[in-house]
Amino acid sequence: MYHVQDIRVENNVLITYTFPMNEKQLVWSEQGRKKVFECKIFSVWESYCKPPVSQKSKDEPQVFSVIDTRDWVIVIPVIESANGKQFVMVWQWRHGSQCLSLEFPGGVKEPNEKIDDAALRELKEETGYFSGKIEKIGEFCPNPAIMSNKVHFFLAEELIAGGKQDLDEDEYVEFTLVDTKDVFRGIGSEPYIHSLVGTAVAMYNKKAPISIA
Repeated sequence: MYHVQDIRVENNVLITYTFPMNEKQLVWSEQGRKKVFECKIFSVWESYCKPPVSQKSKDEPQVFSVIDTRDWVIVIPVIESANGKQFVMVWQWRHGSQCLSLEFPGGVKEPNEKIDDAALRELKEETGYFSGKIEKIGEFCPNPAIMSNKVHFFLAEELIAGGKQDLDEDEYVEFTLVDTKDVFRGIGSEPYIHSLVGTAVAMYNKKAPISIA
């Protein structure tokens, strides 16, 4: 059961925002946490939480694992070409899946860095492109069950080529242009294996609907 919280019009689309009827019966209360592991890109914490409704057998805090890492940015660079709109995308090896992945440029926000500056930096580092117009179009929790960070999505337009890639020592990235229609058709299959690519395309399609006719 839910009730309507708010109704808004965004980009000529009517959006209904909903909220649970019994919020207090769903919200856990964190009593404390302890770091149990740390590496270069993330740390793991034990979060000690009490359930929303007291249960005699579970009155003591329960332990949940939380991965803590910095926020990420994903940039959707769009170029107007003679053949229509194209995305600037990057090929790179993914060690978890042990295969190549075709993705949008992106990466980790540095400490004290403004989020839009992080987006512009990642675009320049991975593709050599500059953007004359960049706009944040949404944010998500990549996996709220176990991760504490957010990923921020940006639309980059008015692109200027001519710069050089500025990759980290352990980065091997090749950029390419791909028709927006081809990406939209290919989502959910190789080489678009990264779930955040699907999310980015959905955000872009909401902002500028893609026609695949």
